[in-house]
Amino acid sequence: MNRFIGTNRFGGPEVLEVMEAALAAPGPGELRIRHTAIGVNFTDVHGRRGDYRDLHDLPRPLVLGMEAVGVVEHSRADGFKPGDRVAYASRPLGAYCEVRNFPAARCVKVPGGLDDIEVAASFLKGLTVQVLTRRVFQTDEKTWVVFHSAAGGVGSLAGQWLRARGVRAIGIVGSEEKVATATQNGYEAVFVQGTDGKTSDWPARVRELTGGGAAVVYDPVGQATWEGSIACLAARGHMVCFGNSSGLVPPFSVNMLRDRGSLSLTWTRFGDYVASSAELEASAQELFEALARGDVRPRAQRVFPLEQAAQAHRLLESRQTTGSLVLKPRSGSA
Repeated sequence: MNRFIGTNRFGGPEVLEVMEAALAAPGPGELRIRHTAIGVNFTDVHGRRGDYRDLHDLPRPLVLGMEAVGVVEHSRADGFKPGDRVAYASRPLGAYCEVRNFPAARCVKVPGGLDDIEVAASFLKGLTVQVLTRRVFQTDEKTWVVFHSAAGGVGSLAGQWLRARGVRAIGIVGSEEKVATATQNGYEAVFVQGTDGKTSDWPARVRELTGGGAAVVYDPVGQATWEGSIACLAARGHMVCFGNSSGLVPPFSVNMLRDRGSLSLTWTRFGDYVASSAELEASAQELFEALARGDVRPRAQRVFPLEQAAQAHRLLESRQTTGSLVLKPRSGSA
């Protein structure tokens, strides 16, 4: 029997339950993958809460998770064979399990020499950084970047990768306790967003340090930070939204972008940038090369047994994480 973490209703971490069921044979174009490590991401929390409307009509139990590393047990797709190590970071949901069938077109082979836990701690987050900083907005050594949640999973990898490429980056964190972690990850300066929801003075400090404002700000926080994000940009600056962990941004007038100096704003949905196998392979290859060189060194803050997925969600929602969280199935081995 295949053990998995499922839920029959939306709600808090307590709705996640350990379940078991038989697994059908893989269909055409699918791989049967035995997971060795499973990434935990805030998108999983949104799914558990019921924030994504498209999940409401899916059959129950709902199995969360969209990132994992594992070994192919059976292949019904060209280019893959039993024993291949693979990783994926996309829908369909269902990664919180020991074994699953998954479309081969959404998988990439993991090169030798990379650790499964390390890859699970970095695959979705690293691909996100690659998309944000190489494709949504092309950063280089002349670019001043502001990155929110700089001590978290995505922000930690972003700081390391930007530093390796010579990009000048400023990190924003939610508490003084996270400043040291963000600094260690390569940010040239780290400022604290007011914990009471107020912006504090960090936008002014960004403008002072950069000599007029940042070229781009990457914001996964949303409601609590968007005003500061807009305020810290230079004329013709770009605000890139890719999450709303603090809540949705309230409605605003587009005229604000004009009044603040011809600003642009975009919402980045990661999956739209790796929609084809070629795009996925290209982004993954760049990430794997960065991992192999040591440009990025993902840190799994905690590795939980699969059965403790609820505890992992509680820690993630506490916003006290300073790295990635990983689930390890009982049969997995990194």
